[in-house]
Amino acid sequence: MKKGYVDLADGQLHYAATTGTGVPLIFLHQTASSWQMWAKTIERLTDLGAPAIAFDTPGFGASFDPSEPPSMPDYARWIAEALDSLGIGPVHLIGHHTGAAIACQIAADRPELVRSLTMFGPITCTAEEREKLSRHAGPAFSPEISGAYVRDNWDYLVAGGAAADPLLIHRELIGMLRAHVARSHAYAAVWAQDFTALFETLGQPMQIICAPDDDLWPYFERACSLRPDATAVKLPGGANFEPDLEPQATADAIRHFVVRHG
Repeated sequence: MKKGYVDLADGQLHYAATTGTGVPLIFLHQTASSWQMWAKTIERLTDLGAPAIAFDTPGFGASFDPSEPPSMPDYARWIAEALDSLGIGPVHLIGHHTGAAIACQIAADRPELVRSLTMFGPITCTAEEREKLSRHAGPAFSPEISGAYVRDNWDYLVAGGAAADPLLIHRELIGMLRAHVARSHAYAAVWAQDFTALFETLGQPMQIICAPDDDLWPYFERACSLRPDATAVKLPGGANFEPDLEPQATADAIRHFVVRHG
């Protein structure tokens, strides 16, 4: 994959991309990861021959740092602006956790940009559930001389399901330390978004995916009930890191869906 930047009004957005023809596949990562979480999956989708672009959300990876805490419409606007600047659209939009929330917002705000929508871990929470989750997920932290925050974040990743691969923990830890400001801002935007209300109104072909050991599995059955028209896929595992730990199953689900929807 080749790296690049696209100039936005607010800064430079970083991405990694493959070349190809046809409808592009656009990948959006979870908090606090980067484009790298999609690398194994994209490798397994080269047979499609379509271009694939994985963005670093502002505040993460090698993208610019927002000057103010963003809202979910801000994240969606930045990705849409990048697609416009690159002359890309419509696209197959694929998001994981926070990336799914951003993808949902893009599909609602700029429906003409989205040929199909795939969301890993759709966050179909009630307002009360979002408020409760906001007290526990993605606590803010600051660097301190003792270095204890590094171990705290390592343990956070182990508890979150990355324990199967120390190199995965290492990569994600680097991402979390880089995004020590952006992580809490992104989670705040997720909990402020009424994902369920948007989710119920989207008109694009939709695929929803989750694994039983994913933290968002409790909301998957609700998502299936709210949108029985959506293609629903249960992955065998992956514990919040499906594209890394179940890359073949992840790629297969994406392939089958985007082929069907051209």
